[in-house]
Amino acid sequence: MNTAGAHGAEKRGRGIDRREQILQVALQLFAQHGMAQVSTRQIARAVGISQPSLYAHFASAHEISAELCLRAFAGLSAASRKVLEAPGTARDRFYRLGRAYIDFGLAHPDMYRLAFMQEPDETVSQLVQQGKDPVMAAGQGAFDLARQALAQMLGRTEAEVELQAQSIWASVHGLTALLIARPMFPWVDRERLIEHHLAAICAPYETAAASG
Repeated sequence: MNTAGAHGAEKRGRGIDRREQILQVALQLFAQHGMAQVSTRQIARAVGISQPSLYAHFASAHEISAELCLRAFAGLSAASRKVLEAPGTARDRFYRLGRAYIDFGLAHPDMYRLAFMQEPDETVSQLVQQGKDPVMAAGQGAFDLARQALAQMLGRTEAEVELQAQSIWASVHGLTALLIARPMFPWVDRERLIEHHLAAICAPYETAAASG
């Protein structure tokens, strides 16, 4: 038996597990306190490791949050592509796209908070201004899937589609964020509320969808 190889594989496995543990703990802290209020020292303490040990996996709290946001946008994009690849009318796909968005947010509330409900810190703002933020690019890619679906359904100018896509996103995000942030509000049956909200969003496009 190659004990050296087995030991190396075990060490690598522990490294992967530790990295995932850091991400999971950091996600909880970011969701509870806000990204700007959480330091690598706090994350390391919560994980039960030293700060230098954390730096072996991530250089900063920003790097941790960026990895989590990239995962959130990747998951949302994957759910959206699955919907768009499924058979159905243009209206059906568009409706299911909204449903996939809401379902993703409700299934991963902490990731959704981090990706969509927290203000960016100074580091992120600088990267965005420089056009060098991979998280912004990933988020834009996720949004582009919805915009492309709307463009195919409506067949209108780029400017018109952009306006409507952003408006629809704001509406779907609003419901998702409220359901996450205010769970104690006396909501009506959640399933009925989601279905009603999406039906209202899709209603103006029924004619265009039918012709598509």
